[in-house]
This record gives sequence, C-alpha cells and structure tokens, in this order.
Amino acid sequence: MENERNIAGLISEKEKSLALFCMEAALRHGAAQVRVSLSKSVLDTCGMLNGELDKVTHSADRSVFLNVFADDRYGTFSTNMLDEKELESFAAQAVESVRTLARDSCRRLPDPERTAKNATSGKEAGLYDSRYEDMVSEQRYEIARGECIYGKYGQGSDGIRLVSEECEYSDSVDDNFTADSLGFSGRHTETSFAVCSEVTIEDRAGRKYSGYWWDSSPFAGNLATGQCSDAALKRAAAQVNPASHPGGRFCMVVDRSVSSRLVSPLISALNAASIQQESSFLKDSLDKKIFSDRLTMIDLPGSTGKPGARLFDSEGVATCDMDIIRDGVVRTWYTNTYMSLKMGIKPTVEGVSRPVLMPYGEDSLLAGAGEIMSKCGSGIYVTGFNGGNCNQTTGNFSYGIEGFAFNDGKITHPVREMVITGNMITLWNSLLYAGNDARACTRWQIPSLCFENVDFSA
Repeated sequence: MENERNIAGLISEKEKSLALFCMEAALRHGAAQVRVSLSKSVLDTCGMLNGELDKVTHSADRSVFLNVFADDRYGTFSTNMLDEKELESFAAQAVESVRTLARDSCRRLPDPERTAKNATSGKEAGLYDSRYEDMVSEQRYEIARGECIYGKYGQGSDGIRLVSEECEYSDSVDDNFTADSLGFSGRHTETSFAVCSEVTIEDRAGRKYSGYWWDSSPFAGNLATGQCSDAALKRAAAQVNPASHPGGRFCMVVDRSVSSRLVSPLISALNAASIQQESSFLKDSLDKKIFSDRLTMIDLPGSTGKPGARLFDSEGVATCDMDIIRDGVVRTWYTNTYMSLKMGIKPTVEGVSRPVLMPYGEDSLLAGAGEIMSKCGSGIYVTGFNGGNCNQTTGNFSYGIEGFAFNDGKITHPVREMVITGNMITLWNSLLYAGNDARACTRWQIPSLCFENVDFSA
C-alpha cells in the first residue's frame, strides 16, 4: 500500500480514511444512513495535427460524493476538499440541507445482504494494468506519432488528396472507493489506453470527406497502435462519389461500429425510473415476449479483464451475469433500491454493465457485415448515424444515416443524407441476423446487425 500512495490517480489510505471520516461526521450530525464515494482519476493525452505535436494535456480530479438519508429525506452532495475540518463542516451543512427537503420514505440504503463483499483491493475486476505507472511523456508522444500518416500519403492516382489528419493517444486511471453506514465497503480501479485518428480528404472536384477510427483497451499491451489513420483514411476514401438512392423499404445492415445506437433505446426503456414515470415504450414488458426470438442480449459484468466488468454498482449492490432479453422475452428491468420500493417490485442493479447481443444466423454464426450482406443480397449498409432521435415513450425513431448501397452482396456506391424511420419494437421484430464481430475494445458488445423491410427516405 505504501507504493500505491505515490501513484498518481490511485486513492491513498489517508484519502480513504478521510472519506470514512466524512461519512461518520454526517452520522454525528444526525443522518440516519449515509453513503460516501471517493473518486480519483488522472488523464494524459498527446495530440498530433498533420504530423506535428499539437497538444499535451494532463488533468487530475478528486471528489467526495456524500449521499445523506435523514428523517425520510435524501440529498446528494459533493466536494473536492479532503481536510477533516472542511469535511466536518461539509457534512453538517449537508445534513441540515437534507432536512429542508420533502419526505420520501422510499429513500434508503440497499439491504446489506445485496451488497458486494469481494471488492476490497479494487483489482478484482482485472482492469488495472500496472504498466500505466511507468508511462512517461516521451512514450505517449511516440505512440501518437506512430499513428500519423500525414506526409507519407500524397495525392493518389485517383485524385484523392489528404487534407488534414488529427491523431491522439491517451491513457488514464480511475479509482473509486465507496462505503456506507450499513457496512458496505468496495473499491474499483481501472486503467485505459486509447488511440484515435480522424482524417479529411479531398477529391478531384474539391469535395471533402472525413473518416474516423479508434482503439482502446484496459491494457497497454492489447492496444492496436499504428493502424488508426490507415483505417480512417480507408473509411474516408470509401465515401467518394456518393450517388442518390430512391426511398423505399430495404434490408438494412448496420456496421458493428455504430450498431449500439439502435440498442441504446432498449436499455434506456428498461430503466425502472422511466417505466414508473410511464415514459418508456417497454413499460408493460417484463417477462413478456416483445421482440423476435432472434434477439438475445445478456449482461456480463463478471467478465474479468473485459471492458465493463464490475463487482458492484454505485449503490454497492453486487452485480451478476443476467439475461436482459432472452429469445425476445424481456427478463429484467434495471431497478435500484429506491425504485423497487416506489414500485413494489424486486430490486436488481441500477444499470447495465457489459451488454452482449448474442450472434444469430439461420445455419451458422455470421462473422460480420460482409457475410451478412452476402446472405441478404441487396439493401443499405449503414456505417454512420447523422442526428435524429428516438421517442422513449412511444419507441418511434428517425435517424439520418450514411453508408453504402449493396447488390448481390457487393457494395455498389456510397449513400448519404438518407433517413430511416420506424418504431423500435417493430424494428427489433424484423431482426434477421446478428453477427459475431463485436469489437473487443468496447464495453457494449454489439455486433453487426441486419433488419428487413426498414423504411428509408431518399
């Protein structure tokens, strides 16, 4: 532990003791129950512009969050001052403020039986890479510089010219210690390493196109470096010479890099707060078959060493692997302690950790978008969303898209400025395929997807 005290971004024993002091101070001043959370993080970035060093940033944050339950009232407060005298005053004022709020008897800490008991060091989720401790500015610069292709790529024989390139490398550490007055104590520590690149090109006619790519990992050795700009350039070049496409109902293949956009409304609609307020299109869905039996999505917070792994939520409640939707049947709502008491239903955890949408194919697992297009024949391959939204109450959506038309399983030409409209329940009931190509670097494991009869406007 002595060594950890000197590592930037990691919570020291002294800081942990001060967080506990803050909790005890709130109890001394009359709180019935208290939860305290100490978060500490450090982020370093190194950015390149057109092959030259453009920016270097170093940011650090440390905050104490105090959740106070007093006289059937509840409030949340935060401070970045870690001093006993300041914390004593902070806690006293917090309790006094809570007593001015309206009563709500459903506000309380979770049952201690539901809280995690095995998150003591912060390393149990397997997301901390000690190599972070040895990172220095020179290494960050070399990694960022290694992404650059500006100056190596002139004007191609096809007339495409590289106009600009922005590359960035970043690494960070996030440490959280949470404790409550009913005995819970837990810690979660993780590192992150990331690279990204955005390039802009110009065609013969002076039209500009941009492409973006990235990679990230909790572990420095797993980061795919030196590839982002090449991938971004290919994605930009593929957009050259878009052609108009008539509107209609077509098969839609959605690339793995953007498919989570269509899953996010489902996750949001399964939040118990939205359901209780009748602002969810899945408000009557629990244990009912709402979607196609081709849709199975599970939450895997127990995936040690994978993005999204965690042993407890912000209440300290222990996580577990669980079905979200199984064969089209909704298996859970995300229900924290407050909403469970408000609605009179069983509590779960407050939200999703690592959602995994399971592959689906008629005869075998489909590797990705290319194989899915071969199965579909013709349609629109969506590689980006440009604005739009989904109405969480009705499930109706409208999204601008860009991508490619394909025929006989082969891409024919880029398309831009098309719009898809429909309803989320209808869309997911038209699911044809789910690939096996979710990116390992993402917390949400959503592969390439395929839907039939999607309404496109030209």
